[in-house]
Amino acid sequence: MPRDSARSSRTGDRDRHGRGLRSPVTGPDLPPLHSRAELFDLIVGSTAEYLKDIWPDELATATFEVAALPAQIGAGDGIDRWQVDPVARRVTLYRLPIERLARSQRGDETQRRMMIESCVFRAVAELLGKDPWDLAPERFRHL
Repeated sequence: MPRDSARSSRTGDRDRHGRGLRSPVTGPDLPPLHSRAELFDLIVGSTAEYLKDIWPDELATATFEVAALPAQIGAGDGIDRWQVDPVARRVTLYRLPIERLARSQRGDETQRRMMIESCVFRAVAELLGKDPWDLAPERFRHL
């Protein structure tokens, strides 16, 4: 069967197999999927808000940022997972080192979330000069 040149040309309303445009994966009734970077930002933000609620005076002027990687990677002990600037009251978390260098046996979403939250806790503890376990002792009372 000869190909019709009008049908074989690429148009904005057909894909290359002639089945039409694809619909969203999630469908019309479900929320859109989030990327790993968006989920990382959500976890950092919710953990930071949790800590700000517990330590309102100490963290009132603190800011939290997320970056992919540190600006400079030294030849020292490894790659930083966060950086704390006590003068500017800023905590910067580095997404790729936290996600990729974590040694997770399970590799599930709960383990991933716990790793990110742990890094936020440790960075805030460094900013405040406290032990991470002292930031929210009631959270771990059941352990």
